[in-house]
Amino acid sequence: MGIIDITYTDLAIGLLLLIIPLFYLWKFKTGLLKATLIGLLRMMIQLFLIGVYLKYLFLWNNAWINFLWVIIMVVVAGQTALARTQLKTKILLLPITLGFFCSVITVGVYFMVAVLHLNHIFNAQYFIPIFGIMMGNMLSSNVIALNTYYSGLKREEQLYRYLLGNGATRQEAQAPFIRQAVIKAFSPLIANIAVMGLVAFPGTMSGQILGGATPNVAIKYQIMIMVITFTASMLSLMITISLASRRSFDAYGKLRQITKKRRR
Repeated sequence: MGIIDITYTDLAIGLLLLIIPLFYLWKFKTGLLKATLIGLLRMMIQLFLIGVYLKYLFLWNNAWINFLWVIIMVVVAGQTALARTQLKTKILLLPITLGFFCSVITVGVYFMVAVLHLNHIFNAQYFIPIFGIMMGNMLSSNVIALNTYYSGLKREEQLYRYLLGNGATRQEAQAPFIRQAVIKAFSPLIANIAVMGLVAFPGTMSGQILGGATPNVAIKYQIMIMVITFTASMLSLMITISLASRRSFDAYGKLRQITKKRRR
């Protein structure tokens, strides 16, 4: 049995479920109703547009076009991460973009060559979804980690300078703040991994089963998806922090103004 299509009428009926959360957002005067409606509208428009150009990406299946699409995803993800963290673009854009790009290429190509044994690694059927899954996870983990890292440095800059003054290298002085960033960003992911299959039924696995794949195949794909997203997220964060730290401090080890000034 193949996947069951959802007609636009069925989709409209399904969207009626949103009445429940929207009602409570309105009832308790959360101030989130307008933002939620705008977010939902943007999501649907963006997904339908993605459906249109993914159709042509899969049809053309051109290596250069597919690679260009990944570059666009990386740049957009970097800008999105900075918008969420309120960190200065001129300082963090290049480090975070390079962190995303290097990690997604390294881990993604390894997975497609060493695990899937693809002869054509730029095959749109695999290349686009795999890189898209990794980018989504890297984005969320990097936003949390960078916020934690820089807020910790700003809040406890005296500790950082104390460590430097007592003979610690810059990497050693940054280690406590990197540790907190990693704990904050990856604790939810690790907790999610621990209960996967028992408490939570993962989306990739569910999607493959709904698409007609056997549970055995879907399980193996889900395991590897978790492995590559976890690895890529950690690698991208380490690359980003390593590169960003060189631009975040002056010659005397003092933290620069790395956050955007709030408009009054």
